Amino acid sequence: MRTSLVALLPLILLACSPDNATGQNSAASAESTKPFKTSIIADFDSPWAMTFLPDGRALIAEKAGEMVLFDPKNGTKIPIAGIPQVDSAGQGGLMDVVLAPGFAKDGTVYFSFSESGPGGKGVALATGIFNQASDGTTKLDGVKTIFRATPYVEGNGHYSGRIAFSPDGKYLFFTNGERQKFDPAQDPKSTLGKVLRLNLDGTPAAGNPLAAKGFHPAIWSYGHRNLLGIAFDKDGRLWEQEMGPKGGDEVNLIKPALNYGYPKASNGDHYDGKLIPDHSAHDGFEAPKVWWNPVISPAGLLYYSGNMFPEWKGSLFIGGLSSQSLVRVKLDGETAAKADQWDMGAGIREVEQGPDGALWLLEDGGQGSQGRLLKLTPAR
Repeated sequence: MRTSLVALLPLILLACSPDNATGQNSAASAESTKPFKTSIIADFDSPWAMTFLPDGRALIAEKAGEMVLFDPKNGTKIPIAGIPQVDSAGQGGLMDVVLAPGFAKDGTVYFSFSESGPGGKGVALATGIFNQASDGTTKLDGVKTIFRATPYVEGNGHYSGRIAFSPDGKYLFFTNGERQKFDPAQDPKSTLGKVLRLNLDGTPAAGNPLAAKGFHPAIWSYGHRNLLGIAFDKDGRLWEQEMGPKGGDEVNLIKPALNYGYPKASNGDHYDGKLIPDHSAHDGFEAPKVWWNPVISPAGLLYYSGNMFPEWKGSLFIGGLSSQSLVRVKLDGETAAKADQWDMGAGIREVEQGPDGALWLLEDGGQGSQGRLLKLTPAR
């Protein structure tokens, strides 16, 4: 993704304050100065997403299309059968895995993946029922694809495919990247470059705000690029992060029917050097709440609600790929501000909250690691 930009990140010592708003785009100093202890728990094959089960075990989705049941207590890894064929070329992979709001009753798991199909490739959303037999073998039963991005196109980039459920558990929000095709993000008939609101069965939710204007009935917001994280805060606000072009990585507050500008407006420019107008006050587009240039290459998004790090409760956490960092964004109602950026020594693909409030990170691999699972706990 933009690993060549790592050298552009300033190596500035992070201030000691937990709300270091002046330390924007900074890297942390030595491990001993970080406010957390990092424990290496396991190593996976390019892990891209994870979610915890009620019993403390976790489902780990790997890029190549494997899903693993992992027990942090003893390190046991069990492959999960039943995953459809994944096209993992380029930026493709098994994108996300999330438990259904009713998982405790019916065992339903939602996951997304890239696949080949008529017209090219695209991102799909599927469900399955978690089933572990008495001998330990594990599978997803009754797997079915409930939604596919439209249209499928050629290429291996910008699938997105992140999943979040509304706080009331009635709706599913699903991100579709613009597949490096630019214009689909503004096309009302395409789901590419959009945040979608679906019913739990994958059909477009009634009352989506743009359907009456001729848009695809699933669209909630549009004008996005590569949306790699989406999460609700405690008050029901929907936050999203996306990877910008050459510069201009973003955190957005997602509101219905709004146009977030891409590719007509961005605080970055095209890779071929062509300029994109910056966001401005009266351009008709919704500007990001926070943006980065130099970039962080964001991956994953967590709204932290735990008690293990009380000073960070109510913050957003983002993994940094090219920046090899963990990034914290402070929220205050509908405003957001950069707070901390810690050097993790490897690209971070996913950030998750554990049952006890610990922070769990998935590395993107490299430096002798396939992709380690890290657990962060308070240093003190």
